[in-house]
Amino acid sequence: MKINRSSVFAAAAGFLIICSPASAHHGGGMYDRTRTVSVKGTVTVFEWENPHVMIFVDGADGKGGNQKWSVETRGGPRVLAKSGWSKDTIKVGEEITVVGYPNKNGSPNMRLQKVRFTNGMELNPGSE
Repeated sequence: MKINRSSVFAAAAGFLIICSPASAHHGGGMYDRTRTVSVKGTVTVFEWENPHVMIFVDGADGKGGNQKWSVETRGGPRVLAKSGWSKDTIKVGEEITVVGYPNKNGSPNMRLQKVRFTNGMELNPGSE
């Protein structure tokens, strides 16, 4: 069987195009690491999954309404477990405060730096 060089090149280029958005996401470049925001709200979803654990919070928007925030941790379940987290750490309906780096484009999502519970306990998502 003879392999055509242009076919190999096309396959490699296609693979790189498909994979590049995933590697860009994991760089964290979409977050403004020069400042943090704090959002107090109610947990609507807690996803204990790879590649990042996600927390969804309904918090006040400062205008009398609610803002739905998506909060991405720096790592998945294994990384968080090393910092004392478990799939039961955060419960839907629980009131928490999330602190993190906001998205540069102004959308309501952030990279988590810490979670503060109503009892004063704080957890961070492990090392970056």
